Amino acid sequence: MLGEVYTLYLLTLVAFFVGPPDATEFLVMSNTVRHGKRGTRLTILGDLSANAVQMTIAAFGLAALVAQAGWVLGAVKWAGVAYLAYLGLTTLLSKPGRVQAEVVPGRRLVWQGFVNSMVNPWPIMFFAALFPQFITAGDPILPQLLLLGVTYLMFDFVQLVFWAWSARKLSERMDLLNGPWLTRVSGTLMLLAAGFLALKDIEIERG
Repeated sequence: MLGEVYTLYLLTLVAFFVGPPDATEFLVMSNTVRHGKRGTRLTILGDLSANAVQMTIAAFGLAALVAQAGWVLGAVKWAGVAYLAYLGLTTLLSKPGRVQAEVVPGRRLVWQGFVNSMVNPWPIMFFAALFPQFITAGDPILPQLLLLGVTYLMFDFVQLVFWAWSARKLSERMDLLNGPWLTRVSGTLMLLAAGFLALKDIEIERG
């Protein structure tokens, strides 16, 4: 891959990631507020794992097949929205004392991050459209795809850590990590994640 092509790819990712938080960011912020740095790490791990799977699907040319299964994708997407909404509502309705004392299994936090990203097929289409634009003809394809994919995951990781850090600092400054505010903030962020995922799905179905 030529250096100028990779530089253009980096600039494209910078432009892509600069913007307001989305469903994944809201989920990461919610688990950061509620479960601290452990929640941040494990939720991000789940998200990046889902992205890696989606990149693999796109790389093997399955994006067109995925796009054709409209009703299946619709069911999966809205199941994901319902799952996030359920998490948000149960968090809002839980007792503050119990939530603060709760030790959530790590696999549950990883699963939340994975499901949140995996139920949205948009990244598969995104990767399928993005990667070919930066592939240098004549060079081996697999190393180029690997470089593009790893670079994307690094950008995604950095921006998720930024949003998690911002949520933590804001919560500490506003003293929202104690009492009923803990569940209210965490639950609200999860509901926002569900809402943003639902809105993105609507845009995809209309577009």
